[in-house]
Order: sequence, then structure tokens, then C-alpha cells
Amino acid sequence: MAVTVAARTNALPGQNAGNGRRGPALVPTAVLVIGAAYCIVPALWIVIAASKTPAQLFSSATYSPSLGPGIVTNVRDLSSYDGGVFWHWMLNSLLYASVGGILATAVSAAAGYAIAKYEFRGRKMIFNAILAGVLLPQQIVLAIPQYLLLSKIGLVDNYLGVILPQLFNPYGIYLCRIYAMGSIPDSLLEAGRIDGASEFRLFWSVGLRLMRSGLVTTFLLQFVVVWNNFLLPFVMLTSDDKFPLTVGLYSMLRHGADEASLYSLVITGTLLAVVPVIALFLSLQRYWRIDLVSGALK
Repeated sequence: MAVTVAARTNALPGQNAGNGRRGPALVPTAVLVIGAAYCIVPALWIVIAASKTPAQLFSSATYSPSLGPGIVTNVRDLSSYDGGVFWHWMLNSLLYASVGGILATAVSAAAGYAIAKYEFRGRKMIFNAILAGVLLPQQIVLAIPQYLLLSKIGLVDNYLGVILPQLFNPYGIYLCRIYAMGSIPDSLLEAGRIDGASEFRLFWSVGLRLMRSGLVTTFLLQFVVVWNNFLLPFVMLTSDDKFPLTVGLYSMLRHGADEASLYSLVITGTLLAVVPVIALFLSLQRYWRIDLVSGALK
């Protein structure tokens, strides 16, 4: 009896003394529910608004939770707008995000691997500078200086003018450095050197293979950053046929001030712009699962 009373007395607050399980934490759960609603409600509004006709969009039907019949019409009108320029913008965004994401991931992998696995003078200072770059809002701070620099070499209104400034990603380098330190044993690299492998061979055959999950994460994050980037292409580009979706939809929105029917097309275009990102996340999520399992086993 005394043992039972002592066990119940020592039970944690909010814990069921009979089965040893903790009860639900109401405050954290409420915060998570509010955060989820904050993220989901605007997305649901986009889905519902994209299904409304232009007449319904500016009426009380917009706030109805039911889907309207206008989604097919809106997609058809958006596809025919200005000779199908929306899909050209979509291809431009895919080009900027995929090429920029791949090249930025390669740069981040090489830099992160070098900082993690090599001893050289100034390594700590370089890494601290990279950490400082993570804290800066790069698109806001660097857009104008990048424009002035690239205008000197004739890359304004050029695809490279949007891709090149985004190759150096401080956060991607930081992630790759963390993954290289945690997933690549120094003993494995030493064994490769003893066998006569060059440093590039070790990086290509050993480092990149072991960092694969981290590289996928870096690519996804950089892809989303480039896909959603607005200020840099807005500053760099002047031709409509080079616009990404962000700048293209903004130009449609400005024209919508004089033509209200374009608001429906902008909302529909915003909904379609999310689809490639969702598809990319769903297709690459298995690499995240592998990474989580391997981290748990370690």
C-alpha cells in the first residue's frame, strides 16, 4: 500500500498514475491547431475562390465554402490569355527554379563538404561569415547591388541575370556542412586516401552519396526560394516573355485594376502555381523518410 501511494504521489502533473501515460498538453495543442489553421485557411480560400466565376467572386458567394463551377472556365480563359503567356511563365519558373536549385545545391555541397572536412586557414571566419549571411534578408538587401553589378556585364533582362545571383545560398551551405559532419566519417575518407583515391573522387563517390538526403533537402528549399522569388526577377527583367510566375501574375494583377475579370485569372494562376511545388515535395519525400530513419538509428 505504501509503495502504491508513493508511486501515485511521484506521478508527473497531467500524467495518469494508473497507466503511466501523460495526458494531452492543451496549450501546445491549441497553438499547433491555430498555426495549422493560419496556414490552411488561405490555401482553402484560394481553392474556393478559383472555382468561382468572375461574377461570383465579387459577391457573397466568394465566402461560401462550396466549390463553384467556374474552375474549368477560369483555367481555359487563363490558358488563352495573351496567347497562353501563363504557361510560358510557368516554364520560365521551372527553368529558374530547377537550374538554379541544382546549381545552388552543387555549390552548397562542395562548400559545405570543404568546410566540414578540410582544415585550412580562415575556415572559422568563412563559416561565421556564411552564418551572418543566413541572418540577412538576401532578396531585399542584395537585389539592387546585384542589379548594378550585372548591368555592368550586360545581364539585365537575361535568364542568367536571375539564375547567377541565386547560386550562393548561405543556408544551403550551412545545411550541407552539418550533413557532411554527421554523415561522412573521417576514417572512411582516410581509407580512400590510402587506397589512392583523389580528393575529387572522394567527394564525388563518397561524400555526395552519403549526403544524398541532405542534398535533396537543400534542393527542395532552394527550389521553393527561387520559385517564390519576386523582387530579383522584377528588378532584373523587363520582357514579358522572360517573366516567372510571380512577376507575371503581378503584371496581370496590375492590369486587373482596369479589368475586374482578370482577378479570377490571377487567383486561378496562383492555385496552379502551387501544383508543381506540391508534386515535387510528394515525389521526393521518401528521401526525407530515409534520412529520418537513419538519424533515429544513429
